[in-house]
Amino acid sequence: MTVTGWQKKKTTALLILEDGTRLEGYGIGAEGHAAGEVCFNTAMTGYQEILTDPSYAGQIITFTFPHIGNVGANDEDIETVNMAALSGVRGAVLRADVTNPSNWRAAEKLDAWLKKRNIIGISGIDTRALTARIRENGMPNGVIAHAPSGDFDEASIMAELEAFPGLEGLDLAREVSTAQTYHWDEARWKWGEGYASIPNPEFHIVAIDYGAKRNILRCLSEQGAKVTVLPATATAQDVLDQNPDGIFLSNGPGDPSAMSDYAVPAIKELMNAGKPMFGICLGHQLMGLALGGTTSKMHQGHHGANHPVKDLTTGKVEITSMNHGFAVDAKTLPPGVTQTHLSLFDGSNAGLAVDGKPIFSVQYHPEASPGPQDSHYLFTRFLNHVRAQKGMDAVPEHPKP
Repeated sequence: MTVTGWQKKKTTALLILEDGTRLEGYGIGAEGHAAGEVCFNTAMTGYQEILTDPSYAGQIITFTFPHIGNVGANDEDIETVNMAALSGVRGAVLRADVTNPSNWRAAEKLDAWLKKRNIIGISGIDTRALTARIRENGMPNGVIAHAPSGDFDEASIMAELEAFPGLEGLDLAREVSTAQTYHWDEARWKWGEGYASIPNPEFHIVAIDYGAKRNILRCLSEQGAKVTVLPATATAQDVLDQNPDGIFLSNGPGDPSAMSDYAVPAIKELMNAGKPMFGICLGHQLMGLALGGTTSKMHQGHHGANHPVKDLTTGKVEITSMNHGFAVDAKTLPPGVTQTHLSLFDGSNAGLAVDGKPIFSVQYHPEASPGPQDSHYLFTRFLNHVRAQKGMDAVPEHPKP
């Protein structure tokens, strides 16, 4: 038999950047095209949690780990609270072709799951080169397209890219937030048990949903709290009418400064109520704005499950999960507000606390979904503020095994 050469696979997907860079690959997941900001994520696990994190709304995620999809997908690892809701992720960029899943928890293949979530994927991309490009030049806008026939309506594709405004100045929290109030009582997953409810909760926490993740709510519930979740547009009075023991500000997507007409005033008013308050990610940025600081767009953002952060209150370093493209400008924080955590990658702010008040926040994701569990103590720290107001003894932040 004469070998005449390898036959090249047909291009069925495109990734086009705003500077005209054109990358060809092989499509998976949903068909069509979508524009977004192209970022990269360095996590080696948890692709399903990442792709259902509402904080990624408006973004096309480049996975630096080459083998994505090898453990399949299931319903337990979805992070959007409403199982039927879409997270807002615009696309996924992969290095290797998706293989058949090889994990006992897999319920379906990633390709089929992406189709259901309406996420467009492209494989066969040199993700290392793309990541290096983003690190050097910042996160570009781009458009991802998938056409199994290989025939692309490039005029329509480019029109969508040109119409995408970018994330700066964009309020996306309204799009991913819950539309109505609901209650949450499910705790974290346990081996052999799955997810279980916490009976007879001692505390009542109100969470404002700017794009909340399921595992954050689980971590609050596991502290012995009944959690009431309110929409992003909830007023301070809406929150206080629930008579909470503490107030939580959730993660979410978009530019925090675009929420200055509704979220920031509500948080300012709630700070005067004297109740413990805890913010994560976008909630942290909004708290910074409410305290008088400013936020700014980052060059490449922080996206991964291996980010070192120093807790300046203890001197300890923890490895954290991060997902944000905006940051609080530490130098703009007013007197009476202390920077509590610091990114050891670039020195950017990763936490703050109001002096003498039970109010604090962090930029990273202590719920560890996906990511390490180094920072779970922060949920205990928050509920200890609640316990203190109730005259109860504190629980150790780092209990002995």
